[in-house]
Amino acid sequence: MSYSEYGTLLVRAESRIAWVTIDNPPVNTLDAALAGDLRRFADEAASDDGLDVIVFQSANPEFFSAHADFEWSFDPGSLTALVDADADPALNPLQQLNERLRTLPQVTIAKLRGYARAGGAELAMAADMRFAAADRTWLSQPESLMGIFPGGGGTQYLNRLVGRARALEIVLGAELFDTTVAERYGWINRAMPDESLDAFVDALARRIAGLPKGVAAAAKEALDAAEASGFVPYLAEEAAAHAKVYPSPDDVVERLRVVMDHGGQTRDGELRLERLLESVPWAHRS
Repeated sequence: MSYSEYGTLLVRAESRIAWVTIDNPPVNTLDAALAGDLRRFADEAASDDGLDVIVFQSANPEFFSAHADFEWSFDPGSLTALVDADADPALNPLQQLNERLRTLPQVTIAKLRGYARAGGAELAMAADMRFAAADRTWLSQPESLMGIFPGGGGTQYLNRLVGRARALEIVLGAELFDTTVAERYGWINRAMPDESLDAFVDALARRIAGLPKGVAAAAKEALDAAEASGFVPYLAEEAAAHAKVYPSPDDVVERLRVVMDHGGQTRDGELRLERLLESVPWAHRS
């Protein structure tokens, strides 16, 4: 596989490992371009017998992936246009994408630096493992501050990783989690000094890729069998619940427009996104 001609991804494949670098300035927003490239990469990787491990990382040390594109709230049809006709029709496009990545036969690792919020955090959770640069990585599900809740698989992935009580804290509290708490909760496998992260992940990827052919895929299949036969059983219920709040009412959409006018999806705005969202008053609370 050549893994070339992506607009938002840089892919280097060698020694049965693919390093997939997200490069979608300014903040690696999960927009139509990035979603399309990720789906095309997944389709190509799924049939690559010469690939055992995939490492997802970011070209931007400040943002792994900021979140899904706010513009979709203003034009929900642009998100609907991303529907994968070959995927489960009960799922929304972001669920379909994340499940496509989650169910790849290869072992997938998310190497995290910077902010991973909302759809960016869901993207990281679609990987089999997550390792983060300590004190340089923050995770958040701030969707409730936008008048919605995680709908790209986030509620289901969180439950599996951290349990229901902590998932509710993450979803409804909508705060940033540093690596200390994220590691304690199980949101990430482990945090380590930034200067050690690349070498650690590369060594792990090479050890897995160096196993006898078929071992890693078979082990992943066996471990997945302990979790509802490898699939996430209630994604359709998440999609149905999410449809109750998205597309959003006009006042919520207008609030998000104000957020955009004050720095949403720019570097400076995204560095303080939770506080920016909280600074814009709700037009109606009832």
